[in-house]
Amino acid sequence: MSDPARNHIGGLFVIGATHHKVPIAVRERLSLTPEAADALRAELARLEGLSEFAVLSTCNRIEFYGVATHAEAATRVQEAFCRRQQFAREEFEQFRLRLHDAHAVRHLLEVASGLDSQMLGETEIFGQVKEAYAAAQANGHTGAVLNRFFQKAFQAAKHVRTHTAITEGQVSVANVAVDLAQKIFGQLAETRILLLGAGEIGEKTAKAFQSRGAGSLTVASRRLERAMDLATALGASAMPFEQREARLPEFDVVVCATSAPGTVVQTPAVAAAMHRRPARPLFFIDLALPRDVDAAVADLENVFVYNLDDLAKIAEENRAAREAELVKCHALLVERADALWKNLASRLPALTAEP
Repeated sequence: MSDPARNHIGGLFVIGATHHKVPIAVRERLSLTPEAADALRAELARLEGLSEFAVLSTCNRIEFYGVATHAEAATRVQEAFCRRQQFAREEFEQFRLRLHDAHAVRHLLEVASGLDSQMLGETEIFGQVKEAYAAAQANGHTGAVLNRFFQKAFQAAKHVRTHTAITEGQVSVANVAVDLAQKIFGQLAETRILLLGAGEIGEKTAKAFQSRGAGSLTVASRRLERAMDLATALGASAMPFEQREARLPEFDVVVCATSAPGTVVQTPAVAAAMHRRPARPLFFIDLALPRDVDAAVADLENVFVYNLDDLAKIAEENRAAREAELVKCHALLVERADALWKNLASRLPALTAEP
């Protein structure tokens, strides 16, 4: 009896780019705005030879999971993405991730489990993968293959977290940022914090500051009502987003976590703020992609700027305890990935060389 997995080589694929090879300056250029993501999904839905797909877009990765009926489907997805982002194909191929079939299956299980993250064992990625799948399903972009693929990936991720210590003592972006602030300012009770952006990552960081005793927190968002809602939930103050640069001298720590397409904190405004507070440092935690803070801000005296990659490097120093669990995690996932691939292979459509 023939092995169904051997009859569909390349039918299931993932193509994209991740933090493993791509620095933050390049990830900014690859980052999809919500509008661009919607437009790209609509384009991919019309693509010849692509029967199912899902788009996973986070600060650390852009990945397209797909089911092909044509041998060139993955390449066509890449071309559509690069064209929309005005990104040269040759440059993209220098660092792209491209996996097929059993390798693609194992990859998604590792991603959903937090084993492929910048911060080993982090749990945020699980929710991001679920959101990507929910969006694909809601738009009718998934079918028999990807539905089972993602659902089984979620089960595997939960199994790994339950039966290993991969998430114990985990280091989050928020906690690393607060640790750095304490090194700069000492006790945080008198530290004044400004949160730019009212999304999930900004909220988690704000709560991390409050848990360490920070007493003064102000929230600003491009939508004032969102800033007011979050400020109320956190017991903080809200201010109009347009005042962010004029009021910089009032704050010691600025957590930047907007979804703006470009920088929202410019160098001249920070320089002016430092003239009014020359003896006290100003600390920017830039959690946005694209980055919120102009790169030249880091060159100013007594100003500290840390972005996502900077925080991840610091977290690497604290991953030893979770690293010991990796062998156990991989052993659990390999068995599940192999079984899942055999099941998925029988569901894949025939792969042709013609559109």
